[in-house]
Amino acid sequence: MELNLASEVLKTYGFTKENTIITQIGTGLINRTYLLSPLAEQKKYILQQINTTVFKSPWAIAWNLKAISDYLSQHFPDYLFIKPIPTIEGEEMAQLNEEFWRLLPFVPDTVSLDVLTDSRQAFEAAKQFGKLSRLLNNFDASTLKPTIPGFHDLAWRYEQFIKALSGSSESIKAQAEAQIEDALNHKHILDYYISYTHRSDFPDRVMHHDTKISNVLLEEETFDGICVIDLDTIMPGKFISDLGDMMRTYLCAFSENEKELNRIKIRIPYFEAMIKGYLSEMKAILTETEKELILFSGRYMIYMQALRFLTDFLNGNPYYPISYPIQNLDRAKNQFKLLNEIAVNEKELQDIIEENLMY
Repeated sequence: MELNLASEVLKTYGFTKENTIITQIGTGLINRTYLLSPLAEQKKYILQQINTTVFKSPWAIAWNLKAISDYLSQHFPDYLFIKPIPTIEGEEMAQLNEEFWRLLPFVPDTVSLDVLTDSRQAFEAAKQFGKLSRLLNNFDASTLKPTIPGFHDLAWRYEQFIKALSGSSESIKAQAEAQIEDALNHKHILDYYISYTHRSDFPDRVMHHDTKISNVLLEEETFDGICVIDLDTIMPGKFISDLGDMMRTYLCAFSENEKELNRIKIRIPYFEAMIKGYLSEMKAILTETEKELILFSGRYMIYMQALRFLTDFLNGNPYYPISYPIQNLDRAKNQFKLLNEIAVNEKELQDIIEENLMY
């Protein structure tokens, strides 16, 4: 962090650079994150700069977090919700030189994982995401502001894909011919989703929208779930967003950057643990329509991500960082393979869901 800016940011929270140790931390690609260790205190803090390229309305994030924090404080005061600490002026964020910063409490004796190494971790993470949604079941989701409009809107992502397809060069389209065919052949996923949207028991809920394992704090020694973090994308959405994103990111031992497609397999024990964890919190409040769409949620989110990678490749890779020219095409191949694995294992996966809904 540049020296003068660091001093100004710290000053808004009552610290000084001379009396605070600042260490950059985290593996996230969106926000810059620092650990603050004031020399005069035992407590530590997390300082984050909000990426305004991704989050164009930072005050919408602040509005949402305050509204949810106030609700949880009133109705579930024992729940650990990592809310921003106000500036000395009482603001939810510090705004300096068109940059937005926020200060958060550091939770000691916890870890966040980049990779799942045990099915129990999947259980604990899914339970924590489910718990937050359950506690906010009676919160009016319509009062929240979209922090990334259209983030999980599959219809819009499909439109973007079609637009990219029409504007891409013939040579680029030739490289991606098989994946373009996959994208078109799987449009039935979008059609199926649309057929459910008119149902009154398919409500908007408060969703996290980014349920990868690194967005859960676990107890350092036992790996028991503590709470969810990185709440910038918390906004109204369908339950399939959170559960589907967990399926997309928890079920395979390899990420979307894996090029050897024969490695892309579903870990059944991880699926079972994730479903058990999520339904231990959410089963009592899910509607009949939502229960019907549990497995579909994985298809929905995996297909959406495949479309996003393919669209980025067709557009010349302006969005996702790449380390070689066809990386986004390889990522799309990876996600289409994962989508196929859902189909291959459908009966076993659905049996697990039914069993956990029954008991």
